[in-house]
Amino acid sequence: MIRAIGPFALALLLAAPAAAQQVEEGPGGPDRVSLTVYNQNIALVEDVRNLNVPAGRSRQEFPGVSASIRPETVGLSGRGLSVVEQNFDYDLLTPGKLMESAVGNEIGIVRTNPGSGAQSTERARVLAANQGVVLQIGDRIEVLRDDGVPTRVIFDRVPQNLRPRPTLSVTLDAEGAGRRETTLSYLTSGLTWKADYVARFDEKAGKLDLTGWVTLTNNSGATFSNAQTRVVAGDVNLINQGGYPRQPVRGGGVRGNGTQSGGEGALADVYVYPLPEAVTVANNQTKQVGLIDAAGVPATKRYLRVVDGFYSAEEPIAAEVGVIFANGSGNAARALPAGVIRVYVKDEAGEPRFIGESQVDHSSAGSEIVVTTGDAFDVTVQPRLVSSERVSKRLVDYFRTRYAMEYTVRNARPEPVTVEVRQRGLGRDTELTDQSITGEMRDARTVVWRVPVPANGETKLTATITTGG
Repeated sequence: MIRAIGPFALALLLAAPAAAQQVEEGPGGPDRVSLTVYNQNIALVEDVRNLNVPAGRSRQEFPGVSASIRPETVGLSGRGLSVVEQNFDYDLLTPGKLMESAVGNEIGIVRTNPGSGAQSTERARVLAANQGVVLQIGDRIEVLRDDGVPTRVIFDRVPQNLRPRPTLSVTLDAEGAGRRETTLSYLTSGLTWKADYVARFDEKAGKLDLTGWVTLTNNSGATFSNAQTRVVAGDVNLINQGGYPRQPVRGGGVRGNGTQSGGEGALADVYVYPLPEAVTVANNQTKQVGLIDAAGVPATKRYLRVVDGFYSAEEPIAAEVGVIFANGSGNAARALPAGVIRVYVKDEAGEPRFIGESQVDHSSAGSEIVVTTGDAFDVTVQPRLVSSERVSKRLVDYFRTRYAMEYTVRNARPEPVTVEVRQRGLGRDTELTDQSITGEMRDARTVVWRVPVPANGETKLTATITTGG
């Protein structure tokens, strides 16, 4: 016999979705499991079990699979095995489901007298279990309700369609009898991951300490114990329920020389990052696992002002401030997945203070990472268009214009700084002349100057830019 809880709590459970129930590991679960978690709320599960399989056809059950499994993606491999049929049973055993399955059948109702403690048992037929439970007891109709009288419900059996855990049942055809290792693989939703970093920047020493975490969130309806886990940076194409390709959201490109170390590697244009140790990810749990812990990474502060087009600004414009570092070099280099980097610096008392955060793209090993932390209002740039003139017409609808520009770069800080000034909006066949500081072309439409500015002082940068329209 199976005893259920009181009717008031039972009514609450009737409203709870089956996929939200906690799934515990137990007998019949996988011997070992591995997870590959993607950016797009999907994961590949590889579930390895040792099964005792008779010769010929037999039905094998795999309890403990994800409640969010995509059954059409299931694959099973094992020596001398072929799959004939498979069924996914996800109707989980709950008090509410038991009562729904008992409609039309008899159950036992046990009531306890609060005063004497005496118990009385009656048999009742369940007429309905919709928004409440309607019973027929003898020749009377009664609604099972929470009226303060202690009540238990006794069921005669568990219906075959209800499972304590989501279960995949597979009909196998085996060439011979014996114990063998089988690998069950499938895709499931409900598993996601993201990367987060904390950088502790020491400006005077020109170094930072970087700590990185992978945050795993599991709402799949299953617990994965001691799982060898990998996370994948990059997007794979998926098909939605209507059968049409679902375009992935593309992140920024991977920068750097593309070399790999530290265990991660490139696979079909995505990056795979194995976690250093096996992890247990319980259902309805968020878990953080260390990804990187690097100390003394060379780092510098950068001041940047981007000027779009050729114009005069009436007021100085604050420079953007950021921290630049390389994610390793040589054997210490490793690729880092995209994520949010939060930067802290120590104040005069030696206490860490948060100064800003920035989203960074996937970065290959040894590449330069820039974390923008905010605006430096004591470092400003004020562009001024001194003159402009059309100088030639080489082709139809193709003009060249000569711009004389002046940039006043001010520094109100007590120490000298170098400010990177970027002039964008260039056209074809750009020529740079009369530069007070030599610049370089960052790309076909951008020129960059690195302007040194003394403490509590200013520097005027002048240049003539001739470019096609």
